[in-house]
Amino acid sequence: MVYFTFVILTIIFWGIAPVFGKIGIQNVDPLLGLSIRSFIVSIILLATCLLTGKFASFSQVAIKDVLFIGAEGLFASLLGQFAYYHALKLGAISKVAPMLATYPAITVFVAILFLGEKFTWNKFIGLMTIIVGVILVKR
Repeated sequence: MVYFTFVILTIIFWGIAPVFGKIGIQNVDPLLGLSIRSFIVSIILLATCLLTGKFASFSQVAIKDVLFIGAEGLFASLLGQFAYYHALKLGAISKVAPMLATYPAITVFVAILFLGEKFTWNKFIGLMTIIVGVILVKR
């Protein structure tokens, strides 16, 4: 259950982050805002990896793993965040953030198609809950 602690931390961090983003992006182009955000995060990650010696094991990472991690970064950190910054700049945060939280519905379908996960009644109920939530928030 240690993962649950990280789930809670993620929920808290992701819940707080849009407020900072909405404030910061008001007078900034979304592409520039994403670049600033990514630059700051990259510097912190680079420094952390250098100080902890994590780069020493980089040569042991398989090319396939690098490609998949890179693809995840492309979709989440570049394309997804770019679209998110546009949505955040143009929409009310109280509508944008909950609607964006529906991405697990896409994850379920992709996991079923590509990872062979089973579609269960619990997943169906969860997806229906997400859809109802979006309808309620959108009004």
